[in-house]
Amino acid sequence: MNNFSNKQDQRQLMSMINSYSFMVNELNLFLDTHPNCVEALSAYEHYSKLRRDAVRSYTMMFGPLLADQVDVNQGWSWVKTPWPWEGEC
Repeated sequence: MNNFSNKQDQRQLMSMINSYSFMVNELNLFLDTHPNCVEALSAYEHYSKLRRDAVRSYTMMFGPLLADQVDVNQGWSWVKTPWPWEGEC
């Protein structure tokens, strides 16, 4: 796992998540019309894993991106960090 510690690293990790999300969404659309394409299925699995790992890292270091990523054992952390539109990322 990467060691992201400052705002520049936070932005970089968010950019990675956005890139992986784009790839997953595009591959999803392609697979809707080409469900037996082995290369696309492999790429989908690859980018999905990269995205999951990046989201997990982001959540651990900077807080949840989605409400369902909140660890309720530590309280309702969803509202403890700036919202995306507040310009922090």
